[in-house]
Amino acid sequence: MITLNRAKGAESFSSSVPAIPNPFPELCSPSKSPVLISSLPLPATNKHLIKVYGEDSHSRSVWVSRAATAREVCHMLVQTAHCSDQENWALLELHPTLGLERCLEDHEVVLEVQATWSLKGDTRFVFCKNYAKYEFFRKPMLFFPECMISDSADVSKGMTSSELIKNLLKSGTCPEIQGFLQVKESSRKAWKKVYFFLRRSGLYCSTKGSSKEPRHLQYVADLDDLNVYTVVNSRKLYGAPADFTFCIKPFRNPIRTQDLKILCAENEQIRTCWTSAFRLFKYGKQLQCNYQLSTSRRLTFLLLHTLFVSLCEQSKSEASLVAMDFSGKAGGRVIENPTEAQSAEREEGQAWRRREALRCSLPNVNSGARPSSIHKTQPWFHGGVSRKETQRLIEKQGLVDGMFLIRESQQHAQCFVLSLCYKLKTKHYLVIPCEDGGRKYFTMDDGLTLFIDLLQLVEFHQINKGILPVCLKHPCVCVAL
Repeated sequence: MITLNRAKGAESFSSSVPAIPNPFPELCSPSKSPVLISSLPLPATNKHLIKVYGEDSHSRSVWVSRAATAREVCHMLVQTAHCSDQENWALLELHPTLGLERCLEDHEVVLEVQATWSLKGDTRFVFCKNYAKYEFFRKPMLFFPECMISDSADVSKGMTSSELIKNLLKSGTCPEIQGFLQVKESSRKAWKKVYFFLRRSGLYCSTKGSSKEPRHLQYVADLDDLNVYTVVNSRKLYGAPADFTFCIKPFRNPIRTQDLKILCAENEQIRTCWTSAFRLFKYGKQLQCNYQLSTSRRLTFLLLHTLFVSLCEQSKSEASLVAMDFSGKAGGRVIENPTEAQSAEREEGQAWRRREALRCSLPNVNSGARPSSIHKTQPWFHGGVSRKETQRLIEKQGLVDGMFLIRESQQHAQCFVLSLCYKLKTKHYLVIPCEDGGRKYFTMDDGLTLFIDLLQLVEFHQINKGILPVCLKHPCVCVAL
């Protein structure tokens, strides 16, 4: 518009002022100009700037191409934020005012998703972990209860969880998800219990109990035209009867409250079953390709890491590192036996840890130097977050077995809480400080097993279950961008 207005102004000015001859026509003529027009840089119209938030509410602006997928954007952010691991990262679409969020699929184009947002809204992208993105491929029985699966071609025939995955990914019999859900009526705040059916052709509800007769089925939505969101704080925002709420909406339209179909399940397993089935029924084999690609990338990363470590070991000359034993009175000796050298290395490491624990547990040492403070530098420690916020963090990063974090107890002074996910539920274990022989320890089983610090507690339970139902596997981390 500025160029256009200037051109109009130039025309009006030239019409009122007599023309002045150009003293340097050879420099201004396009045909004789020494600068080639084609060599000038073109405007970078293919790159667009998006803002991505971390879980600490800080944001980072990233230049992405028009066709950049969520997987590619996550890979860029992993490199930019210097994350230690390459996989299990996701881009979250968050609507704070409405309490809605969903994890973008790896193949979704980020700018196309952003184009559906309202300009006046507070919608944002959040970069975070998601361990449960493809967990239903590994453990289908946990995500799809057999009581909710049936064969749509044969009403009397049931299906197993593994058969649902197999039949869905091939051109065979299409499975069906069914069950009761509470639905919020659009005209008022009341909730109504309705029996729903999810098929490849769309979502249906029964107008008469759980009847599947065609005359009782009512069409609700088309799978190709909707996205499924998890609802946060649904009791306060929408008056939901339970916290296990999700909603569906047309993905091409900006989010408006009147367009939301808000549904509520009885427990987390039922909600996870419905939301996972929506994804599988909508994308089908595309999700399998995404899962296989993420698995292959992880194996490639592990292979390259192993190769790099082996090359580094081979590059060390025999004279550069020599194992020595200084325990004797006559001075040091070279340990030539490799097995003895490895054993001496392990013993030295354990002895150092014992000496450090003994030194820090002496009564004349101040509390700041105690080994209990080592947990503050670990990614799984989250300070004084509340119980509700803990469940929120674990839920957002994927309800997979073995995800954990440690936090300070809000009810018991000087105690900690180990929060662990198991079978789609978050369990909490109190970590109590105790003293034995004048030294400070931590325990979770009334002193039967003692740990000198929380780091040792985590390292132990990453290998041994102990009193826990499953070993610690995935730390719930918050990465700052």
